[in-house]
Amino acid sequence: MIKQKLLPYFNENTIEAGCDEAGRGCLAGPVFAAAVILPPDFENDLLNDSKKLTEKQRNKLRPVIEEEALAWAVVAVDNKEIDEVNILNASFLAMNRAVEQLKVSPEHLLIDGNRFRTKSTIPYTCMIKGDGRFYSIAAASVLAKTYRDDFMKEIHQEFPAYDWNKNKGYPTKKHRAGIKQFGTTKYHRMTFRLLDEQLSLEF
Repeated sequence: MIKQKLLPYFNENTIEAGCDEAGRGCLAGPVFAAAVILPPDFENDLLNDSKKLTEKQRNKLRPVIEEEALAWAVVAVDNKEIDEVNILNASFLAMNRAVEQLKVSPEHLLIDGNRFRTKSTIPYTCMIKGDGRFYSIAAASVLAKTYRDDFMKEIHQEFPAYDWNKNKGYPTKKHRAGIKQFGTTKYHRMTFRLLDEQLSLEF
């Protein structure tokens, strides 16, 4: 199967920032978001939606993106804030905060997904599967994913029973077995369905 070539921009002659998040479906840890402004002539044959890349490929791409981007930023919204505002709003918050931290002001945002909420006046366009269509969104997806993975590996050292170095906080059998045996940690999202029988559990 031939890989579709990613597009360099949506609007020509516009400073565009691609935005994406990682970790929405996890039971533990923050949601991370990244915003990336790439030069209009940026090209990279390896760069794609981070979910289609191996961990090794993502880690190889990260320094390339950071070096060649005109501006980039990565932000985390922790599990406590996720529980307060819900995961969808936390994802929007993370993307907005990443955009605010860019050292170059974007004139347009390319948002991965079908929804976005912002108080900013910067115009935006939502792109379903945008991380497989535009370089800037793909770059943001790689940064968000690699920074989040690094964070989950780090807190795995603190709580090794949940297998976060492998599952990164997603609801695997081993993760749920850890919750069942040892209970929750300070990193778990308490508003999420942590166990299948959660409705009858007493926390």
